[in-house]
Amino acid sequence: MATDTLIESDLDISQLVDRPWVTIVWDDPVNLMSYVTYVFIKLFEFSPAKANELMMQVHTEGRAAVSQGSREEMERDVQRLHEHGLWATLQRDDKI
Repeated sequence: MATDTLIESDLDISQLVDRPWVTIVWDDPVNLMSYVTYVFIKLFEFSPAKANELMMQVHTEGRAAVSQGSREEMERDVQRLHEHGLWATLQRDDKI
């Protein structure tokens, strides 16, 4: 009879680490690239060059991670982006 009991040696430390959350901005057919750059500068205080780089990533790759932190912080960032008309979601950081 098989059991689903895990023993200490079966645990992977990476499963126990609380990965941070990220805010993802998605490409949309509505907002101008200049407006997305402006929002990034306004909300996240990015330099114009960094804001433009992230905007181009959204435009060419379809999405970009614009902030990272606790779930509550990312929920606030998503809400602020929605208030400015951008499509945004949050998710666990998958780079770790």
